[in-house]
Amino acid sequence: MHPRALLLCSLLGVLLARGAEPLSVSDCCKDGRQRGSENQDCSSLPLISESTTCRIVQEQCCVKALEDNMCTTGINMAKDQGACDSLLANSCETKTTKMCCDCCLLGKAAQEQGQACDHSLSVGHQCGLVYHACCVKKDNQSPAQTELPNKDGTAEDDKPALNDECDGKCAHQCVGSGTCACSKGYRLKPDGRSCEDINECLLGSGNCRVGERCINTEGAFRCQREVSCGTGYELTDSNQCNDIDECEAGFHNCGQEFVCQNTQGSFRCLPKVNCGSGYIQDALGKCIDINECLSQTGPCLRGQVCINTVGSYKCQRNSVNCGRGYHLSDDGTRCVDVDECKGPESACAGHGCVNTLGSYRCECEPGYVFNSIGRLCEDINECRHYPGRLCAHKCNNVLGSYTCSCTTGFKLASDGRNCNDLNECEDNPCSQECANVYGSYQCYCRRGYQLSDIDGMTCEDIDECALPTGGHICTYRCHNSPGSFHCSCPAAGYTLAPNGRSCQDVDECVTGSHTCTENQTCFNIQGGFRCLAFECPDNYRRAGETPERSDTVRCVKSCRPNDVACVLDPTHSVANTFISLPTFREFTRPEEIVFLRTTVAAYASYHRGSYDIKFDILEGNVHGAFDVIKRVENGMYVGVVRQVKPLIGPLSTVLKLSMRNLTGQGDSGRNVINVHIVVSEFWF
Repeated sequence: MHPRALLLCSLLGVLLARGAEPLSVSDCCKDGRQRGSENQDCSSLPLISESTTCRIVQEQCCVKALEDNMCTTGINMAKDQGACDSLLANSCETKTTKMCCDCCLLGKAAQEQGQACDHSLSVGHQCGLVYHACCVKKDNQSPAQTELPNKDGTAEDDKPALNDECDGKCAHQCVGSGTCACSKGYRLKPDGRSCEDINECLLGSGNCRVGERCINTEGAFRCQREVSCGTGYELTDSNQCNDIDECEAGFHNCGQEFVCQNTQGSFRCLPKVNCGSGYIQDALGKCIDINECLSQTGPCLRGQVCINTVGSYKCQRNSVNCGRGYHLSDDGTRCVDVDECKGPESACAGHGCVNTLGSYRCECEPGYVFNSIGRLCEDINECRHYPGRLCAHKCNNVLGSYTCSCTTGFKLASDGRNCNDLNECEDNPCSQECANVYGSYQCYCRRGYQLSDIDGMTCEDIDECALPTGGHICTYRCHNSPGSFHCSCPAAGYTLAPNGRSCQDVDECVTGSHTCTENQTCFNIQGGFRCLAFECPDNYRRAGETPERSDTVRCVKSCRPNDVACVLDPTHSVANTFISLPTFREFTRPEEIVFLRTTVAAYASYHRGSYDIKFDILEGNVHGAFDVIKRVENGMYVGVVRQVKPLIGPLSTVLKLSMRNLTGQGDSGRNVINVHIVVSEFWF
C-alpha cells in the first residue's frame, strides 16, 4: 500500500543556490585525457564542473587522446603489415587510423626512394608529422627527442641545469640567457617554459619490432609483445621468448623408472632400464614378456604347436586329438565316429535317436521340438512361439498345452482367452468419489479435501491456512474448517471485503460513526479516526478569505501595530497537516510521504546576489525514521520528506519541519510545517 502524499505550496520569494568553486583548466583537461585513454565517448562525458569552459576543455582533451591512440594504431599497422587495405574509412575512428597509416606509408616510400623527409605537400599538419616520423631512418633521432646540453657540456640526465638565470620560470631546465629546455622524452610548449610529453608511438620513433605494440608513457615509451610465448617458453626482460628447462625446474612428470630429457618447448621421459630380447617395456618402465606365439605369424613348422615361455618360446610336435563325437582308434592313429544312440543311457531320453557322423539327432514325440544345441527334446511352449496370439493378456505354458489369465483390473471372459474390465467402484473402495477406468479405478475428493498419500483412497481435510501460501490467503486472520476456511479482520476499524479475504478500512468520517464535535474536523486513519481542531497561534491568522475545516491549516503572520518582536520574528507562516501511514511489512527502500513544493526557481540569478532554500526537521523525528531532501522538479525547488526506517504501530508523532530562505546576508525568513503522523498497527 502506498502512503498518502501531501502537496504544500509556500514561499512566494525566488531563491538562487550558490555554485561550487570552478576547477582549473588543467584539471579539466587531465580528466578528459584520462577518459579518452580509456576509449570513453567524448560527447557524453560525466561533467566534473558546471563551467562551460571546463566542459569544452574536458571534451577536446578527450578527443585529442582518442585521436593519438587511433593514429598510433595506424602507424603500427603501416610498419607491421605495409598496407592499409583492411581499414575502411566509414567511421571517425577508422578515418583517423587510415589517415595515419597512409601518411606513414608515404614517409616509408620517400625513405626507400631516397627523397627528402621535409616534404612540401599540402597534406595537413598531423599527416605531415606522421610522414616525417616514418621517413626518418631508425638510427636518426627525432628533433623532439634531442637532448639539450648544459653549460658545462654534460647531458641533462648527468647533471641538472641551474634555473637561476631564468628566474625559476622553466618547468624542467634553464640553458642560460633566459632560455628553457625540456628533459628527454618531452618538448617545449609554445609558451617557451612549459614542457609536454612526446608521443614516440605517434611519431614512429618507438622502434618496436614486428610483433610488438608501442605504448606511450610519460617521458618515454615501452614495447609490449602482442602474442604470448606459448607453452614451454617464458618471456624475458628483453621481450624475448626463452625455452623453459622443465627437467631442471622440476616441472616434468617422469616417474622413478624414467630420466627427464629437455626439448625445445617441452620434454620427454626416457626409461632407465633397457629390456633384452623377448621383452617389451610398458608405460611404467617395466619389462614384460612378449608372447611370440601371438605376436608372430607361424613361428613353428607345420605339425608343431607353439608354447610361449618367459623371454622366449618353444615348438612341440602336435599329437592326435579327436573332437567331440569321435574317439581315437585302437592303434591311436586316427579318429572314428562315436555311436551315441548305442550307449547304456539313452541320448534322447525316451525319444527316437538317429546317429550321424560326429553327432546325433533325436526324433521327438508330438508337442516337443529338438534343440540342436543341447541335443534334447524340449516342450514347444506355445506361449513363447505365438506371443499375443493365444491369450488377450497372459499366456501360461503347461506340458503339451497352455492356459490364459488376466492382469489386475480385468476378469477372464467366457471364451477362456479374452479379458473384460472389472468395475472396482461397485465395492466402494474410495471414501468419497470413485471413477472406474479401463483396467483400474481412480479415487477423487470433494473441494477442500485431498487424497491421502498413504493409501490413495482416503480423503483428508486441506488446512488452507497452513499451506505455504496460507499467509496470503487472508489479509489478517485465516480460520480453517472441514473442507473450507474463512477470514476475519480486526474487531474495530475494519470490515471484510466482498471477496471474503481482504480487510477494508471503515471510513468513520463518511459513515458518521465518529465522535467529533461540530468545531472539530474528522480525519480518517487506517483502523480508526482522529478529531482535528487546528488553531493559529498568536500574531497569526488563517490563510484564505473564508476559513474552512480541513486536515491542512496554514497560518500566516499578522502582527499587531507597533509589535516589534512580532515583526522581527523570522517565521512567516505556520502550517498543520495530518497523514496516516501503515506499518510496512517489507521496508526495502525509503518511502516519500510529504512534498514541500515552492515557487523558487532553481539556479536562478538575481542582481542582488545568490539565493537558496534549506529544509530541516526541527522536532518529532522519532527513532530517526524520517529525513528531508531537496531536489529540483520542473525547474523549482521541492522538499521531499521520506520515511527511511521502519516504524511499528500503533504510534503517533508531530514532525516539525522548517523551510528557510537563505541569501548572501543570511536568513531572510522561514516557514514552519507541523506534520501530524499516525502509524497504524497493521500493514493494510
